[in-house]
Amino acid sequence: MYISTEADLAAFCARAATFDAVAVDTEFLRERTYHPRLCLVQVATPDESVAIDPIAIKDLQPLADLLVNPQVMKVFHACSQDMEVLLQTLGVLPDPIFDTQVAAAFLGERLQISYNGLVHAFCGVTLPKSESLTDWSRRPLTDKQLEYALDDVRYLIQAYHAMVERLNEQGRLSWAMDEIRPLADRSHYEIDRRQVYKRVKRVNSCTRRQLGIARELAAWREGRAERYNIPRKWVMSDEVLLALVKRAPRDVANFRSIRGTEQLSESDVMAALMAVERGLSCPSDHLPPVYHARKAPTSDLESVTDLMYALIRLVSDQSGVATAMIASREDLADYIDHPERSRLREGWRFELLGTRLDDLLSGNMGLTVKDRRIEIL
Repeated sequence: MYISTEADLAAFCARAATFDAVAVDTEFLRERTYHPRLCLVQVATPDESVAIDPIAIKDLQPLADLLVNPQVMKVFHACSQDMEVLLQTLGVLPDPIFDTQVAAAFLGERLQISYNGLVHAFCGVTLPKSESLTDWSRRPLTDKQLEYALDDVRYLIQAYHAMVERLNEQGRLSWAMDEIRPLADRSHYEIDRRQVYKRVKRVNSCTRRQLGIARELAAWREGRAERYNIPRKWVMSDEVLLALVKRAPRDVANFRSIRGTEQLSESDVMAALMAVERGLSCPSDHLPPVYHARKAPTSDLESVTDLMYALIRLVSDQSGVATAMIASREDLADYIDHPERSRLREGWRFELLGTRLDDLLSGNMGLTVKDRRIEIL
């Protein structure tokens, strides 16, 4: 069903609100804009699947109300980008939510299982991917495009119920929800302009003073990109931004001598120079700290981490929880340095691992190989 009128949207949302769960997916474009442009919202209940046209419908309030209805679980697959575009367009963040990609990692699947892989694993269905490069902003959409879009939610409710049943059987539903719940936190999707400098490529090579300039320039770039709704790289690439940070020009001539600034207007150049000046004049005690990369581990320490990771792999094999969900090598290195504040001592991870890492590091437990498999001594 294709919904392009406010009346049809209101009627569908009223029907959907009577179910305990609905599946949700979005189609959007962001190649030429700062904010993703929502082009289609697919929603499925156990009875019907619909494609909602946010370009044709001006008042999307019934959909917003459904997405925040506390009695209705919203089921997504890999929800982060969907949540971002829905928050930007509707002003609400769906809640409560269930992410099937996260949940699958507790049921023997790899951490970033694709939607196709999930549907095949839990519904026994193989889906085509023939419309993956569709321009979803163009109208009218063809029947084939709409069918493709609806496939992204058509099987999610079935998969959701199967997964919840298995998670409950294994006593892991609370584990999965502990990992999913932070994805419904608004702060996860809101950008702090004073922190975006940390994402600039190779900014970690900067001194504290240069980081102060980078913070101001990146914040200016972010604001301009958002104001004109264009990608930040269209304002200024990371390479150009870093060159400006290193050179710290204080006049137009020096600024313009850097290749890649030609597209900036005179007013943009003046605004960017003011950002550079703010960074140069920032009091030393207000400058960002220098990023200290973790020192390369010694061969002995690397061997210890390898042994710990072997234990994690063993626990993963025994439990069916994806290795990458339990811990990364960085988590293990942090555990060696500061075990008391490691996330491996908290929540479901501690329930799963217990004190086995401590026992391994203290020599109270060992690993051996039997029949080509690692076992605990």
